[in-house]
Amino acid sequence: MSTINPSIQAMNEAMLLDRAQSLDSQAIDELSSGSKILSPVSDPAGVATVDTLGAANDRLGAASTNVQSALSYAQASSSDLSIIGSMLSRMGELATAALDPTKTSSDNANYQDEFGALQNELRNMIGGSAAVIGGTGVANPAASFQGDALFGSTAGGGISVEIGDGANDVMTIADTNLQSGATLALMQQDANGNYGVKVTDSGALAEINAAIAQVNTSQTNLGGVESRLSMAASMIQGQQQDNTSSISSISDVDVAQASTQVANFNVLMQSSAAMLAQANLDPQAILKLLKGG
Repeated sequence: MSTINPSIQAMNEAMLLDRAQSLDSQAIDELSSGSKILSPVSDPAGVATVDTLGAANDRLGAASTNVQSALSYAQASSSDLSIIGSMLSRMGELATAALDPTKTSSDNANYQDEFGALQNELRNMIGGSAAVIGGTGVANPAASFQGDALFGSTAGGGISVEIGDGANDVMTIADTNLQSGATLALMQQDANGNYGVKVTDSGALAEINAAIAQVNTSQTNLGGVESRLSMAASMIQGQQQDNTSSISSISDVDVAQASTQVANFNVLMQSSAAMLAQANLDPQAILKLLKGG
């Protein structure tokens, strides 16, 4: 039906033009920002999900730092254990040589000098209080990590490491305590600073072998720790990648799709504008009809 006032057709065309302009503007804004979520109103559920995944990634980032620090701790311990193992091996050679009945007292004195020097180095590396290792004690051992002794005991029996973003994602690295057992026997001194084990002692070789076994067991345990920490690091990396991918799928704009939408909306705007112009011509046609009458 043709009318003069109001022009329903013109109003409809104007509404369609406004809608096309709004959609075109939104698509352009998405392309400009790179995000589909221009405000919380755009996708409230998506915003909540992105925030949750982002917080999880932050926790995983902190856990990754913890794991790398723990891995460095385990590697430092393993490296120092290798040095201690080499020292014990040399002490075993000296003790074996001292058992040779053809060796002179001078030879044995030389063996004892080197044996004692290695015992001193064991004390310097492992450390311990005077109450534990005797003598004057060693408060700041060479084998340490960030100021903490690597081969002593702790109140909790080890250190706990957060290896994930969950409350139960905790790994405990047990103490590698060489301030006890066979290794302690080799480096323990009396109040006057004299060692309880000498190179010529009949039981020296057995003590050394026991200490080597203790160090080997500690190396095996640390190898397991390093393996688990490496797997934890890989798992954290995988979780972070999954979370980042999910965040991207929710919030990042699909450039190809948005570009296509902009082209479509431009066509719609041009078409709507043309139809609005045509709709505005209808009342003028009626006026001409009235004048002709």
